[in-house]
Amino acid sequence: MRNIKELVDLTGRTAMITGGAGHIGQAFCDALAEAGADIAVLDMDADRVEDTAVRVAEEWSVRTLGLTLDLADEATLVTMPGEVAEALGSLDILINCAAFVGTSKLTGWGVPLEEQSVATWRAALETNLTAPFALTQAAIPFLRRTGHGSVVNIGSTYGVVGPDMSLYDDTKMGNPAAYGASKGGLIQLTRYLATVLAPDIRVNAISPGGVARGQDPKFVERYVARTPMGRMATEEDMKGALLFLASDLSAYVTGQNLMVDGGWTAW
Repeated sequence: MRNIKELVDLTGRTAMITGGAGHIGQAFCDALAEAGADIAVLDMDADRVEDTAVRVAEEWSVRTLGLTLDLADEATLVTMPGEVAEALGSLDILINCAAFVGTSKLTGWGVPLEEQSVATWRAALETNLTAPFALTQAAIPFLRRTGHGSVVNIGSTYGVVGPDMSLYDDTKMGNPAAYGASKGGLIQLTRYLATVLAPDIRVNAISPGGVARGQDPKFVERYVARTPMGRMATEEDMKGALLFLASDLSAYVTGQNLMVDGGWTAW
C-alpha cells in the first residue's frame, strides 16, 4: 500500500491547464508543479502565459511550456494535446479552467436578462462548454496511454443552483444566464465523460464559490452573510481540491463535482 506522499506525487507526469495564466489557473499550476508535474500553460494573453511558464519553472524546478491560444479557435485547440505530449513527453492531466466571464468587448453580459444578447450567450458556451469538450476529445489517446489520466473541469456554484439577484442590487455586477447554463452543462459533461472514458481516464469537476477579487463591498457583505464559512474564497482554497482530483489520492473517484464554496450550497 502506497503512503500519502507517494499517492500525491506527480513526478514524471504532465499537466495542461487552460486559463493557466489567470488567477485560479496560476494557483493550479503552482499546486501541480509543487507535486512534481511538468506544466503546460494555455491562455489568451501571450505575455502572461510566458511570465507564468517562466515563474513556475523557476520556482518549482519543473519543465514548463507556454502556449497562447483562443479557445474559440477549434482547429488550433485540438492540436494542443499532441503538441504538449511531444514537447513534455506525455499528457497525464487536463485541467479545463479557462472561462468566458464577460471581459471581452461583447455586450449583453452582466445586464438584466431582457438585455442579454444571443451573441454573447454563444460566445460563453463556446469557451465554457464546447472548448472543454473538444479539448478533452483530442486528449483522449494521450491521457489513456498514461494509465492514470485525469481530467478536472472547473464548474461553478451557479452551474448547480440559481442566482440570488439581490446580491447584485445597487452594484455594477450581474449574473448572466449563459454563465450558469454553460457551467451546468460542463458539470453534466463531466458525468458523461466519466462513464464513457472509465476505467482508463477519470473525469471530475470542481465548482468554486465566489472568489474575493475586489468586488463591490455591498456584494461582498451580502455574499459573506450567506456563506457558512463567513468569507469569500481565495485561490489558495482551490489548490487542495485540484491536487486531490488530479493525483492518485482520488484513484477511485470519477464523475464527481466537488463543491469548494464555503458551504454556500449547503443551506
